[in-house]
Amino acid sequence: MQELFTKRWFRWTIGFVAFVAMFSMASYQRRTGPTWPVPVDEPFQGAEVSGELIRTQAGDDDARVALVVADEEVQGEVVWRRYPTQDDWSHLPMVRESTDEGSELAAYLPNQPMAAKLEYSVRLWKNTGELTLPHDEAAVIRFRRDVPAWVLIPHIVVMFVTLWLVFRAALGALFGEIGVRRFIPSILGLLLFGGFFLGPLVQKYAFDAWWTGWPFGGDWTDNKTLAALIAWLIAWWICKKWPQFQRAAVLFATVVMVVVYLIPHSIHGSELDWEAMDAESATSAEAP
Repeated sequence: MQELFTKRWFRWTIGFVAFVAMFSMASYQRRTGPTWPVPVDEPFQGAEVSGELIRTQAGDDDARVALVVADEEVQGEVVWRRYPTQDDWSHLPMVRESTDEGSELAAYLPNQPMAAKLEYSVRLWKNTGELTLPHDEAAVIRFRRDVPAWVLIPHIVVMFVTLWLVFRAALGALFGEIGVRRFIPSILGLLLFGGFFLGPLVQKYAFDAWWTGWPFGGDWTDNKTLAALIAWLIAWWICKKWPQFQRAAVLFATVVMVVVYLIPHSIHGSELDWEAMDAESATSAEAP
């Protein structure tokens, strides 16, 4: 099928297919993982309760937890504690606030240090009826600081351009394109720039740490990036040693890359150690 690659329409077609695959993966990454809000849309006491429970908070402001509750007689509270701990639960009364769309019941979780997590639930009641959200387990929210757009936007763009190029190389390998190894240096360059230069900058701004993956920690986001880099370095080495296996090498690295992106973003990410912080605070308090 190599002759197909001499036709412009075919090259544009597989480029478009690679873009669709990249876009689908980007959408999957955005909608999965522990930072995606918990959607709420259900009836309670004859009226609708809707909105979402946030699971990430950027900046120095308290985290606003709010739901649209049509019935103004419904009351509510947010029950929360540090995560993961066995602290006593704290209770925040929800108050009705006016918005552009009407009104909401809202409460504000106190801002926390970078990478700290809280678990919380919303409890609504009216007369003898009661509703707790989420139903199964508490929502977990992680706090971070703002990341400048000049760092965050290029990081996201470069990582997904890298993914597009990976899919383009893989389609070429599948359809028998000659010389697919030519894509590898560009993929490695983009991966190094987006994942190992801009990525640590994002991490530093958000959580005050450059790298929390292996060998310094267990951050899955960092470790996924490292796994992708190793896979493409192996593919590059195979192409150098045995160029006749370049298609297999590209497909191998692509499979690793897809597996990396199928793992939800930010899962097992940076997390403040409450016990260590409490111990440090106690030591500081005891110091003369």
